[in-house]
Amino acid sequence: MRPKVLITRKIFDEAIAIIKKHFDMEDNQRDVAFSPEELVRRLRGKAGTIILLTDRIDEVVLSQCPDLKIVSNIAVGYNNIDVQACTRHKVMVTNTPGVLDDTTADFTMTLLLATARRLIEADQHLRSSQWNGWKLMEFLGSDVHHKTLGICGLGRIGQGVARRAKGFDMQILYTDLVRATQSVEKELGASFVDKKSLLAQSDFVTLHLPLEPATTHYISKPELALMKPTAILINASRGPVVDERALVQALKEGKIAGAGLDVYEREPEVEPALLLMKNVILAPHIASASHETRLRMAMMAAENLIAGLTGKRPPNLVNEEVLSS
Repeated sequence: MRPKVLITRKIFDEAIAIIKKHFDMEDNQRDVAFSPEELVRRLRGKAGTIILLTDRIDEVVLSQCPDLKIVSNIAVGYNNIDVQACTRHKVMVTNTPGVLDDTTADFTMTLLLATARRLIEADQHLRSSQWNGWKLMEFLGSDVHHKTLGICGLGRIGQGVARRAKGFDMQILYTDLVRATQSVEKELGASFVDKKSLLAQSDFVTLHLPLEPATTHYISKPELALMKPTAILINASRGPVVDERALVQALKEGKIAGAGLDVYEREPEVEPALLLMKNVILAPHIASASHETRLRMAMMAAENLIAGLTGKRPPNLVNEEVLSS
């Protein structure tokens, strides 16, 4: 009998096709997230599942789904999965790293440029028939070239942003738990500083951090108070890295000039005040949303699932210890 698997949300037909070659598959083509109760019901009797970051896999789910052997997450981050609980239940956890790095770096620069130059505000002004001709003082934004960019987290995506920033002749500062090698710093033209120095000196601050207890509210009231009143904050990592209420207050008080956000603290909810602010650009968690990248993410998740249920080590196994437990 072939193993049974669950695909919790709509994914690409190409990924569905290769999964069907190996398993009996149930999928959710409605593309609406299951409730926790429905997720448990559908996971019972399944050996594996492909999930999105909107699906929560924890002790409650695992204790009711004893047949589960692998959870394949279509995302780089896996804060939606209790990895320790999965390991205790001998369930493999996989993710999709690497494939979205350049696409997310591209989008980070998109947010940065659009916020700095007030692009969305100007677009709406024109579309609402308010524009009546060129004016010297209209929609004055901020230059990006030759400004200082502060990168919080110089991993693969952070390095991608630094490479793009070099094209704008930006001065690049970064902070991280572990300092990069001298060769990486030289290649990127990046200088290592502590967090406070980065916030105080940067014209633009971009966040590229995994969501962990230590990074929750990494940017909150004290950090925003350190930033320049002309500075712009960009977040395309995980929403809870920024304290949204503190950000709203800082924007209202002119502590910083603007923000470009792709992720939110309580997705899909957004702090209501942000919706009314002209100096904030809001995107619906689309940093990796190019056709090529999202397709590759789905295919990678399918490959992880197939490997894990056919006696092979999944290429992107998060909890290696599960193999020896």
